[in-house]
Amino acid sequence: MEETSTKRPSGMFGFTIVWIGQIVSVLASAMSQFGLTIFMFQKTESATALGLMQVFFITPFLIISPIAGVMVDRHNRKMMMMVSDLGAGIATVVILIFQSLGILEFWHLYFASIIYGLGMAFQWPAYSAAITTMVPKEQYGRANGMMSLIEAGPGVVAPLLAGALLPIIGLTGILIFDVVTFLFAIGALLVVYIPQPPRTEEGAKGQGSVWKEAAYGFQYIFSRPSLLGLQLIFFAGNLFAGIGFTLLAPMVLSRTANDSLMLGSVQTAGAVGGLIGGIIMSAWGGFKRRVHGVLAGWAISGLGMAIFGLVGGLPIWITGIIITALVGPLVNASNQAIWQAKVAPDVQGRVFSARRLIAWFTNPISPIIAGTLADFVLEPQMRVADSSLAQTFGWLSGTGPGAGMSLIIFFCGSLSILVGLAGYFIPAIHNAETILPDHDQLPKADAVPAD
Repeated sequence: MEETSTKRPSGMFGFTIVWIGQIVSVLASAMSQFGLTIFMFQKTESATALGLMQVFFITPFLIISPIAGVMVDRHNRKMMMMVSDLGAGIATVVILIFQSLGILEFWHLYFASIIYGLGMAFQWPAYSAAITTMVPKEQYGRANGMMSLIEAGPGVVAPLLAGALLPIIGLTGILIFDVVTFLFAIGALLVVYIPQPPRTEEGAKGQGSVWKEAAYGFQYIFSRPSLLGLQLIFFAGNLFAGIGFTLLAPMVLSRTANDSLMLGSVQTAGAVGGLIGGIIMSAWGGFKRRVHGVLAGWAISGLGMAIFGLVGGLPIWITGIIITALVGPLVNASNQAIWQAKVAPDVQGRVFSARRLIAWFTNPISPIIAGTLADFVLEPQMRVADSSLAQTFGWLSGTGPGAGMSLIIFFCGSLSILVGLAGYFIPAIHNAETILPDHDQLPKADAVPAD
């Protein structure tokens, strides 16, 4: 049944209500994630074990994403947004039960990551498509800047807050708080009105079985070289960023004798950078030619990661992570605004799910590559000061525990710089906004009502 707008907040005001619910929920989830990262590393002392959490999250996420996109386009988008929150809530409840019973083991987190990944497959296409129908086109950049604050804002205080509360209320208390905030986020969704998109000719072309509609998202992208090119930039960039960020926490912990406060300080610095970038993006809206935000942003982000891998300790880590985090909202919000303006709203669920699968296709293997290179290749070599590798690169990343991971992070950042710059030499990418028409210039399907 179609929801009505009677007495329900809508537009930017309604979007802001949903945004508040999400930012509170993500604050609690960030606290839980921090506590669980410490729990996992203390149990295993392995970068591979930490990386496998991402593998167990991202693999089911990617497998179900095309079907999730179909569901977002076929059904009420508010309901699909709630499905994502429920999936994350169930995963947290599972962990909470095991922790309360005193039987939580590190492998339980893998099981919870699978549930979380299945739920999150619905979140991004549902929220992205909802923005398209809730706010005016000229506000896409600002709305996506606000969404980037959901990622960065809670992270400013979450690591330090979690570090302070863990000795008092323990991991169980933090998980309980996380569960309560999921209910708050769902309540915020219940009170707003989220319009369903009108049907377009593009949407009519993609109708059919679930499998046909799921495949349509990929066909849509592959038939438009500019959209495909943008996603290949994210495909390559995410490969190197994924390897580097997998090693961030274990590298810092290895170099600081498992100092959770030091790790929290680094993560908080990154969150501050992301918060500032999100605030700037929310107020500014990005470059008039949004592709500059994507390509230049990737290059600057890679520079920050390369700096993070240099020898120098906390000052260098904070400098690198702030640079990387500062431009993150610019990259993502600019790219998101391009797609929201160019893709017909009634096919955005399918197209955005296919888009995310392309961009994140490397995510299941990035942690495995990172963990294997760190644990079995570079870490053993860089811990021996007279090894050939340490003598060659020791001046760059130092030697001892964590030095091998630092070296990997440096090279991943350098390759990310090249990814961003490469887009300027490919006309289909650099000129994407002029090549592709906006969706409001496309013909609407006749006599086909919105769901």
